[in-house]
Amino acid sequence: MGKRFVSIGEAMVELAGGENDLYRLGFAGDTLNTAWYARALLGTDWSLDYISALGDDRYSARLRDFLGENRIGTDHIQTIAGKTAGLYVIHQADGDRHFTYWRSDAAARRMADDRAALEAGIEGADLVYFSGITIAILDPKSRRTLLEIIAAQRARGATVAFDPNIRPRLWESEEATKEAITASAAVSDIVLPTYGDDKGYFGDASPEATAARYRALGAREVVVKDGSGPALAVLADAEERMAAEPVDNVVDATGAGDSFNAGYLAARLAGEDAATSLRRAHRLAAQVIGHHGALVAHDKLGA
Repeated sequence: MGKRFVSIGEAMVELAGGENDLYRLGFAGDTLNTAWYARALLGTDWSLDYISALGDDRYSARLRDFLGENRIGTDHIQTIAGKTAGLYVIHQADGDRHFTYWRSDAAARRMADDRAALEAGIEGADLVYFSGITIAILDPKSRRTLLEIIAAQRARGATVAFDPNIRPRLWESEEATKEAITASAAVSDIVLPTYGDDKGYFGDASPEATAARYRALGAREVVVKDGSGPALAVLADAEERMAAEPVDNVVDATGAGDSFNAGYLAARLAGEDAATSLRRAHRLAAQVIGHHGALVAHDKLGA
């Protein structure tokens, strides 16, 4: 019997590039990016489903078709009449990325309105993955609903992985951010924070402090990303640090952390140790950084 990887969050329309005001249309979103790369890496014994909500507009339909064509299950993506898919534009300037978002009418904000539908989508998952953006776009009541469902699936034996992925503009207050991130980590087995994000909110003095804080909340495994610096994995019986892969030509860092998460999780699910998993995660992220947009075609990814 096959295993099931479920990724929960917001899928968006992406416009990337911007040379001479010409943009490439694609699809992305942090948990979708991770799902995309996990699908490329996991064997045929794994199915992969994306859990979200989309609208009844043209681009929601195109996004749903795109996922299905790439072996990412869409049966549990709800359709919310009158709503749309969110949209963002990536503009490259001064060696960095700049994002503009249109998501106030995005259907994904309503994904927890129908509790039964959300439960049906998550039920039977072996690995449940979600992020700080997943919970940030939901109202407080919906956040609680999602975390209750995830906790119940964890109690039934699923492994839960969570990337805090803190995006200040999505949150109503710093206190709400810290409370929701902490509550999400408390129902998770694997936490994959970014040190630069977390230290500003939680006052962590080092990546080691970030790992210790999440371990104290009950995570059995914490992987702290630190940009181009070494990643740190802290497990009950091991601690590993791994330098990032050198990248000669940084094209676009969009999706790098999400692909890192996919590389790490896929390796761990295949039975690899923490060191090997970190190495594979860095290798995948280095490939993604060398391409425009968040998603690199599966056939362009190296081993």
